[in-house]
Formats: sequence, C-alpha cells, structure tokens
Amino acid sequence: MFRADRRSLTAFCILAALVLTAAAALSLGREGEAAPASVPAAIPVSATNWGLSFPTEGQPPVGNATVSDLAQYNAYYLGDTGRKVIYLTFDCGYENGCTGKILDTLKKHQAPAAFFVVGHMIESAPDIVRRMAAEGHVVGNHTYHHPDMSAISDQAAFQKELEDLEALYRETTGQELSRFYRPPQGKYSVSNLQQAKALGYTTVFWSLAYVDWYTDDQPTPEQAFSKLLPRIHDGAVVLLHSTSSTNAEILDELLTRWEDMGYSFAPLTQLPKQN
Repeated sequence: MFRADRRSLTAFCILAALVLTAAAALSLGREGEAAPASVPAAIPVSATNWGLSFPTEGQPPVGNATVSDLAQYNAYYLGDTGRKVIYLTFDCGYENGCTGKILDTLKKHQAPAAFFVVGHMIESAPDIVRRMAAEGHVVGNHTYHHPDMSAISDQAAFQKELEDLEALYRETTGQELSRFYRPPQGKYSVSNLQQAKALGYTTVFWSLAYVDWYTDDQPTPEQAFSKLLPRIHDGAVVLLHSTSSTNAEILDELLTRWEDMGYSFAPLTQLPKQN
C-alpha cells in the first residue's frame, strides 16, 4: 500500500505547477499566468503538460489541444460553452483540515463537485472520502501513486495505477469509483488518452486554475479573486486544490459571486455529449 509523508505529497502539488507551463505551447508570465500564444492544431505526439492561454477575458481559454482533438479520446477541458454553467473540480493529494469546510460550503450552495483522489487520500482520510460520496459528489481517479503517467507506455502498468485506486475506493466506501480520470501533474500523452479511453474513462483537464498548491505560501483572498473572477467563462471546468486554506476560506464568497454573475454549477456527469 502507498505510504508517503506530507512533504512528499506537497511535492506532488508543487510539481502540479508544471501544468500551467505547457512548455511546448505556452510561455508563462509571473504567478503562473500564461501569455497568449499559438497552439498546435492537434495533440502533440510526445508527452506534454496541460496548459492554457487567456487571450480574451471572460471567454474560454485556448488549450494546447482543441476540444475536437480531445473528443476523439473521450477527453474534455471545457463543458457546455452555450450555458452559464461551471463544473467544480478539486484535486486531493492528502487531507490537511480544509476539505471538510469545502464540503460544508458546497452543501450550503447545493453545488455538485468532483474530487480527484489518490491512494493516500483514501487511506488517510476515509471518512472524508465517504462523505464526498454520501453527499453526491463525483469521486474521480487521480491514480494510486500520483506518478507521471506520460512516462508509462505499458497498458498493464497504466491500468494497474487506476485499478488499484478503484479497488481501494470500493473497499473503503462499498461503491464503485466514477469513470472520470485526471492525469497527475497534468502530464499526458496520446497513448495515455487512448489507454484511459480503452478502460472506459473520461479524461478531464480544466479551463481555469490558479496557483493555490503551495500550502506554505498561500495567495491572499484578493489574489485568488483577481484570477478566478475575471477569467470565469461559460462551460468552465475549474480546478482547485482541496489542500488550499485560501480556497476553504473564500469558497463561500466565490460561489456567491459566481452565482451573482448568473452562473450555476453542474456535475461532470452533465458534460455535453461529444460528436
């Protein structure tokens, strides 16, 4: 069974900083802001990191793969851009006392969310994970050990990372894990997307995130709002980290302000059908 100390898991989250770099397609400004850049018309054959640019405030960003490119692999980074709807997602590497407050706020707003968990989260905080499921949230697969999955080309090894988490979740909750998958650190390859699809998974990237994963250097609420309010857009798949004390602090106000802007919240199970 997977065991890791908090420092190691924090390192996982720090490595997630790479997801905004998308070095193959983007250049980054300060605080992880992606400068507008041209992106390839198709998914790169080599492994890369998911990344975004925001050329127009309030509009969906440009990813380093298009919606149609991802669709052939049953993968998403945007939801229904014809509706003022937001899909809330949280990456959960470990529990540090913030997830309960996040769940309280989601319950207050009757807002569904998806929590992408790793093995350590289920092992160390089973009651929290059971609560996620009991309150109707999607619990998704973030792999058992949180490796760089793009470095795994063998189908059996890829499958084991996902199936070991499925088994642990089943043992812990008595339920089946949802068939939504998020690549650790945002690292992916075409073969990964094919492998996940072959296992019946929907791969879910994101269209809005901010630098919230440094637990010892959290953004202020003002800094968080400065990223999350102007960049929200129709059909946004929002990535937040459940270890962020800022997220736990601001989530009630954040959801309220998004609601005041006319947005509602939908589960990943309501992502639009792909052609």
